Amino acid sequence: MDTDPKRWRTGLVGYGEVGRILAEDLRAQGVAVFAYDAKLDRPDAAAPLRAHASTHGVELVASHAALAAAADLVVSAVTASQAVAVAEACAPGLRPGSWFLDFNSASPGAKQRAAAIVDAADARYVEGAVMTSVPPHRIRVPLLLGGPHAAALEPRLEALGFAARAGSQTLGVVSATKMCRSVMIKGLEAMVIESFTAARRFGVEDAVLGSLRETFPGIDWETQGAYFFQRAIEHGRRRAEEMREVARTVRDAGLEPWSAAGTAERQAWIADRADDGWFGARGTPGFARSADWRAEADRILAHLEKD
Repeated sequence: MDTDPKRWRTGLVGYGEVGRILAEDLRAQGVAVFAYDAKLDRPDAAAPLRAHASTHGVELVASHAALAAAADLVVSAVTASQAVAVAEACAPGLRPGSWFLDFNSASPGAKQRAAAIVDAADARYVEGAVMTSVPPHRIRVPLLLGGPHAAALEPRLEALGFAARAGSQTLGVVSATKMCRSVMIKGLEAMVIESFTAARRFGVEDAVLGSLRETFPGIDWETQGAYFFQRAIEHGRRRAEEMREVARTVRDAGLEPWSAAGTAERQAWIADRADDGWFGARGTPGFARSADWRAEADRILAHLEKD
């Protein structure tokens, strides 16, 4: 393997929002990037992925194994429920000594199972915990690395532009950090959507927002509310899967995950409504982009009244 990471061949498993952002930023540095996504097997979903890849010089491959066989670094960026399945699918093609960076928001137990699969293929597994939303930061999103190979991968990722920091050598610790954080962050999204929409229905949103500003003066609730609605509408499905992993993590700690489980249900509910077209056509310029959360809350209330 080349000692210069910028001459590595980087394979992205998952060519969704995160995968495409990483591809763009890596290609801007001249890094060779190729990708595989299950949506490439669906004609109705493949066209925008192929268009993006063509624009940015990303090579699309036909399978997980084909991607792994050519990669110096595999980055798995899929939905949380697929983290172990992706490791299994890549394992037959992984080259000895190659790197496998698990970007997924999965539970510590899932990361440990994925690591065992990758290690058995003589590749080097590193768990990654993405500590905030990717789009504003892009490749520089704060990234915690975990496992026995984390310290060795950190400077190599930094050379590729990542903002990576090695954490615990024990697998599962940095993922537990991510999961416990998500109880708060994804839970706050769900609570804001529920609180603000109900407040809008009863005409008390100004009073509720005024009280929140007094209690938490450091938060711009108007802007934050709009952002929470946008992210849940656009990515509720992925968030729901993550929160199910969070619930498993909380349960493994000995607690019944009432909050995490409820957040998963609310995020999934929003995702279902988005798929039903309540917020406009997915993929169009106006979808989940309202600067005022009231517009989205009114759409929810209008549909509920019809039902």
